[in-house]
Amino acid sequence: MTFSSFGLNEPLLRAIKKSGYTQPTPIQTKAIPAVMSGQDLLATAQTGTGKTAGFTLPILQLLDDNEPATYGKVRVLILTPTRELAAQIDQNVTSYSRY
Repeated sequence: MTFSSFGLNEPLLRAIKKSGYTQPTPIQTKAIPAVMSGQDLLATAQTGTGKTAGFTLPILQLLDDNEPATYGKVRVLILTPTRELAAQIDQNVTSYSRY
């Protein structure tokens, strides 16, 4: 399986490649299609397995596929238990959405 097989757009695929990913991890292989199809997702995996990419990549794709944001309309809300994890997720989303 490749990242392009998930239907991710070219800018995301370019950012994935620049981030050093070559193949989806097992958690990404299961999570990305679930999020892309609008399913709820609850998953656990060890640190460093790509969980953040597993949910942020399809979110970024869905944001790109749908109507542009309008003032006052929340399109995504990511909740996290710590400030440090929020900063890590922000860094990843910024990296994946660079193009």
